[in-house]
Amino acid sequence: MIFKSKNTCLNFVDGVGFLQFPSLSELDFINHAFSTRIGGVSEGAYKSMNLNFKRGDDPEKVTENYRIFCRAAGFDFDSLVSSSQDHNTFVRRVTMADCGIGITRPHDIQSVDALVTNEPGVTLVTHYADCTPLLFADPEKRVIALAHAGWRGTVGKIGEVVVEKMEEDFGCDPSDIIAVVGPAIGECCYEVDTPVFEQFASLTELKPAYFTKSLGRGKYLINLKETNRRMLMEAGLLSINITISDVCTKCNSGLMFSHRAHGAQRGGLIAMMSIKE
Repeated sequence: MIFKSKNTCLNFVDGVGFLQFPSLSELDFINHAFSTRIGGVSEGAYKSMNLNFKRGDDPEKVTENYRIFCRAAGFDFDSLVSSSQDHNTFVRRVTMADCGIGITRPHDIQSVDALVTNEPGVTLVTHYADCTPLLFADPEKRVIALAHAGWRGTVGKIGEVVVEKMEEDFGCDPSDIIAVVGPAIGECCYEVDTPVFEQFASLTELKPAYFTKSLGRGKYLINLKETNRRMLMEAGLLSINITISDVCTKCNSGLMFSHRAHGAQRGGLIAMMSIKE
């Protein structure tokens, strides 16, 4: 397995592979990780670190994968709170009372694509397999957030919605927020047809020429990561505080689950983040 990246670190602990981002690792009040396929107990199409209960895998194996991943990456299994994603832009504020939701307890809200908290002892969990992870940390207010930005969430400006929630609920200043646009399908591989392209072309304030490219015959390439970066800057984040991971999930499909590479029968990746106690 060959892994090359200038701004994303691949770590192995007890045989479990996970990614971290230097700009977040420098913040001493948080822990964060992004999963890979490496180190779990799932089999077949889900081999091996599948962390999605909804893909058809054995739930007991998925639960064991969470326990293994938490031990390796330094999270408390009992502190996890999972999103319930459907490509919308609802941001849920979570507390310790929500721990276990989506992991050992059923989801109580069925449309949650972003999570935010300021409480230690809560680990946020969001899910991916080509869509764009957005990770946020405010070291001044000690607030963290995770968001799932597929193409619909990106066009719906979920990144801006998260920043607004951090401002409204916790008094965060966008210029203090450190953000990572995480591993996702890259502009090299994300081909769409005209209806999806038109949704991105409508984001005129972001200058779509910088994140769309025509291939002819009604086909286009979209740069989801750059679209989200520009959106975060529109929300008030400083360019210097935004990292874009250079990892494409489809190009690295041996290491990461990718919907475009593997199809519908596959496992899922997660982002995790918590505030240290």
